[in-house]
Formats: sequence, C-alpha cells, structure tokens
Amino acid sequence: MSQFSNETAAKFYAETYDLTISDWPGEIDFYLKVAAEARAGGGSILELACGTGRVALRLAEAGFDVVGLDHSPFMLEIAERKSVGFSNIRWVQGDMRTFNLDQTFALIIIPGHAFQNLNTTEEQVSCLRSIHRHLSSGGRLIVHLDHQDVSWLSEISVKKKGKFEPGKEFHHPTNGTLVRSSHAWSYEPATQTAILETIWEELDGAGNVANRIETGPIRLHCTFRFEFEHLLNLLGFQFQAVYGDFFMDQLDDDSPEMVWVAAV
Repeated sequence: MSQFSNETAAKFYAETYDLTISDWPGEIDFYLKVAAEARAGGGSILELACGTGRVALRLAEAGFDVVGLDHSPFMLEIAERKSVGFSNIRWVQGDMRTFNLDQTFALIIIPGHAFQNLNTTEEQVSCLRSIHRHLSSGGRLIVHLDHQDVSWLSEISVKKKGKFEPGKEFHHPTNGTLVRSSHAWSYEPATQTAILETIWEELDGAGNVANRIETGPIRLHCTFRFEFEHLLNLLGFQFQAVYGDFFMDQLDDDSPEMVWVAAV
C-alpha cells in the first residue's frame, strides 16, 4: 500500500489536505442518498481511508452514525479536532487491508480513489475480504475509482515522465505561510502503476524558499473496469452498478470517474 516516504511529508500532507482536495461534483449528495437508504435498513456507515473526515463528517452532520478508519495518525488527529461535539462519529486508526472492528455495517464507502493505494492483487483481495466480513446481510459497498484515461497515461509514461509541473498555491492553515506546490507523474504500464512525486515549498515574506518538503514516490494502481468487476465477483459481492460520475450517469468512454455499487 502506498505510503509517504517520511513522517514530515505525511504530517504536512495531513495539515494541508483540506486546502488541496475538493469534493467531486455531486459526490456528497450521492453519499447522503445511499446513506439514507442504508439507515432505512437499520445500519451504520464505515468509511475506509477517511483522511481528515472530508466525507465522514458530512454524513455525521446529516445525523448518520459513522465510523472513519485511516492508517494515518496525522489525518485522524485533524479529523478528531474537526468533530469535537459529535457523538455519532468514531475514528479508528487501522489498515484498510486487514481491519477488524467487531461490528457490521449497512454501508461501507471508499471515496476519493483511495482504493488505488492498494498496489497488488493480494492487497486488493485482502481489503475486499475485510469489507465483506464487515457488511451486514444486504449491506452495500461504494468504491470511487478513477476512470483511466489511456491518453494521459501514455503522456506521463513518455512525454511528461517525471517532469515537475506547477500545482496549487495556498496558505498553510496554522502558520499562514504561502506554500507553492509542484507535481511529477510517471506511469509503469507493466504494473498499471501511476507514480506521483510532490514538492511543497514554503515561502518567506520576500518570496524565498524557507522550507522544502518532498513526498518521494507515491504509487497508485490504475484499476480498469473489468479488472475491478472480476475482483468483486471472485470475492462474493453482488454487482449492482457502475456509474461514470456521482450523478449516476452511465459509464462511457468520456466518463471522468467510476463509482461502483455492490452488495453482499
């Protein structure tokens, strides 16, 4: 499973996550809808790779009972700060491949392409088996994956391979310094792996670089449609739908996302 190469980068990413990651169009309304259907069946919700609570907190704010699991203590520390006063949300540090919560759920979600941090078949199978154990009868699984753009993958494997390009600029949420980011992508066709490297530069008042943080390579598995459907079938899930976006449009060649719905 992809992880940051050092603690400094992992902490910085957590501290600035809410400034750099936006909701996908229609995403929160979609999760609220499927959560309402789960609650009608009498169950609670588990979000895997919950990060700082971007999705889980919205569900808790709407009155759903939620558990958020993430491997990063830095992410969970921020999630806990953001959820002070909530009695219907619980945070758990754990591994999405091998978690055991002694509880079943009516709905388990993996938003934000997080499943693609699992880089091997063994990791993917272990995660899906853990999910299967934690779903109640009739419970549903929602997995949000990137719909692979083969032209972009070709571009980052040849033309843009490893070349850094400017990213977002933002102010650090705690010390207010201006942060300049840059990113480099590359792709390994043989392993279906996209590799992301990020550099953050904190600037002083004169615009000079006062601090530089590098993530090192983050490896993300590029999952294709029938590959994932095959995994679901092998592990005993009942395929229900795959959408091309959160508005539940049909998946087609130009769809930006894959939103999977399966049940047990």
